[in-house]
Amino acid sequence: MELNSGLASPREGLMPGSSGGEELIFQGRPAVIQGLGALLLTILTVGIYALVMWVRSRGTLYKITSQRVVIESGVFSKRMEQIDLYRIVDYVVERPFGQRVMGTGNIVLEAIDKTTPEIKLAGIRTDVVALYERLRYCTEQEKQKRNVRLIDVESA
Repeated sequence: MELNSGLASPREGLMPGSSGGEELIFQGRPAVIQGLGALLLTILTVGIYALVMWVRSRGTLYKITSQRVVIESGVFSKRMEQIDLYRIVDYVVERPFGQRVMGTGNIVLEAIDKTTPEIKLAGIRTDVVALYERLRYCTEQEKQKRNVRLIDVESA
């Protein structure tokens, strides 16, 4: 017996399950050596710390598209967290001195999401300020497309 609801199957977009129209903004893993402290620990432990951090960075993948942020984590067991861009309400760009020297940075996203109110993209090896600007633009585009308006309510 074939079940036909009359709905057309969605077009496969950039990400599995997406409806199309998604543009990849950034895809990558955290840097193995994210800052000067990690570099110092690597030197002091004769590379053992770098090996541990390499395994840890291989277990994390960041994908940022024009519609969502996806974080896949885990080495043996995998976990995928996703947040739609229209749910993001605030951004924090962190660039401590040690990370600036190593060419990495962090972006912290605050969202109106019950399960994931905050996502930290740590140790990204790219121009985090440019990525933040692009992400912010795409967020505003998604909010306009979905007609989402946020109301800031302060308690008296």
